[in-house]
Amino acid sequence: MTISVVIADDQTMVRAGFAALLDAQNGIQVVGQAADGIEAVDLVRREKPDVVLMDVRMPELDGLEATRRILSPAHPLPHVPRVIMLTTFDIDDYVYEALQSGASGFLLKDSLPDELVQAVRVVAAGDALLAPSITRRLIEQFGQSRPSTPRAHLELNALTTREREVLTLIGSGRSNGEIATDLFISEQTVKTHVGKILQKLQLRDRVHAVIFAYDAGLVTPAS
Repeated sequence: MTISVVIADDQTMVRAGFAALLDAQNGIQVVGQAADGIEAVDLVRREKPDVVLMDVRMPELDGLEATRRILSPAHPLPHVPRVIMLTTFDIDDYVYEALQSGASGFLLKDSLPDELVQAVRVVAAGDALLAPSITRRLIEQFGQSRPSTPRAHLELNALTTREREVLTLIGSGRSNGEIATDLFISEQTVKTHVGKILQKLQLRDRVHAVIFAYDAGLVTPAS
């Protein structure tokens, strides 16, 4: 199966470089390029790609608003793509908002070519692109201003005790291997728990499980 990709970035050279790299990979095809957020939204609706590489800062309409329009339930698409935000800096004020908007992860523009290719394959497979170390930093940076929500507390009732333990560890930035070690269970069992958690809470991926864990008060910046 070929993974179709749209690249949205106002820098022509960046778009061309990413497109050349991705088109050279087996199983990946760039189906369009956009120079701003408005073009990106139109292109995604027309081409129905599997993955969108979306720059945060663009003229006319920035990547955050473009992502909201693409993923908004108010304007459902027949084929919902996965969105990877492209950022210049490791952590900036846009990242948390981007993830809340439905993005499946973020990537630095100066990432290695192999990292970009792997990122496209990872999110196309339905997983999230968020390293555990960055997860911890996200919680530290943005968690202070976000109190837990009653709705998240209620939804936690759908989980078993073990699933809550796994969700807490996901929210703390632990990988599946680390969770398996902490709970003395196999990594495959952890994957099974993660799948059930995402299904029960109707979460898109691991990134949104982290956000949910914080919203529910399972983890705090000091955890």
